[in-house]
Amino acid sequence: MESSFLVSALKRTHVFRLSFYKQLWYSQGQFGRKCARQAYQTSCEALVYRTHGHYKDVLHLEKVPLHYVGDEDIHIRMLAAPVNPADINMLQGTYGIIPSLPAIGGNEGVGKVLNVGSEVHNIKPGDWVIPVKSCFGTWRTEAVCKSSEVISVPKDMSVISAATLGVNPCTAYRMLMDFVSLQPGDTIIQNGANSAVGQAVIQICASMGINTINVIRDRPNINNLIDKLHFLGANYVITERNSSEAEMGNIFKVVPRPILALNCIGGSSAGSIFTHLQDGSTMVTYGGMSKKPTPLPAKAMIFQNIKICGFWMTQWKQNHKHDLERLKTMVCYLSDMVQKGKLLEPLCKQVPFYDYNTALQASMEMYSRKYVLRMD
Repeated sequence: MESSFLVSALKRTHVFRLSFYKQLWYSQGQFGRKCARQAYQTSCEALVYRTHGHYKDVLHLEKVPLHYVGDEDIHIRMLAAPVNPADINMLQGTYGIIPSLPAIGGNEGVGKVLNVGSEVHNIKPGDWVIPVKSCFGTWRTEAVCKSSEVISVPKDMSVISAATLGVNPCTAYRMLMDFVSLQPGDTIIQNGANSAVGQAVIQICASMGINTINVIRDRPNINNLIDKLHFLGANYVITERNSSEAEMGNIFKVVPRPILALNCIGGSSAGSIFTHLQDGSTMVTYGGMSKKPTPLPAKAMIFQNIKICGFWMTQWKQNHKHDLERLKTMVCYLSDMVQKGKLLEPLCKQVPFYDYNTALQASMEMYSRKYVLRMD
């Protein structure tokens, strides 16, 4: 008798529990069902490093856990992420910032939103998003993060344009907007003009009516490169060897001397573009590819009041991490240029995510072409 009673009680309890969870399932509605489904996805694949060194020694493809989507979170499926020189420097431990280890590689990329938390109203499933700051860890198949850690970009641009929007075009934009007040008809000069930043500078300046003098290093098939930069909107393209005062004098008969110089090379190349600036100008250094010190004449700095500044996009984002509207304004401006065909996607080699070794090795050997990991 006692055994029969106990079985009956257990059955009633079981039925009650089933009924309770069934009511809970339906009472939570669509969001509750999404959360329940997310419980089945507990990990993603990512390129993780636990120490610094050569990528072959420290970078490994691993499964990493995904926490559940909270009220203010979003769940992203990564679409594409480039391999930038800064990414490799971070693996080596030689970059200006060192993320906490273990870390996931990649600072830049674009993802598609799969789900959002109940308190997320500015982003919806299906949107494309890019990271707000560096060290996001874009070399992964999926991510769950706070909605404030990303901003939306239009879906009617190419995946490559979206994936490469957050670093080089933003660097070009900030240097053109933040150091001098450029007006149509003004002139800027830059070395390393064939770099991704240099090409973005050319296109942004062309849209603003700013003259560009673009210095490049001599190389085989240089005429093809000159034609490409002219196609992007460059006014003048000269080699370092031909950037003499006499050659530049002919240019300055047509356009005024530059009020802004952008330097990513250093060494004698930086010293050369510095000498062509007009009084009261500014030179901004954002790279040092030659790994040589920059010789700058004291006379020009003293008597011509030429200012020397540095710029680092990572630091800018860190300084403005609480000013998302300013970042959104910049991204909106650049996205609009992309949509109008005024900012072309960089020349890229697209590589499947699981073939990451090929992309990293090629990126270390040749920086003239960007490699992009495709996760979609």
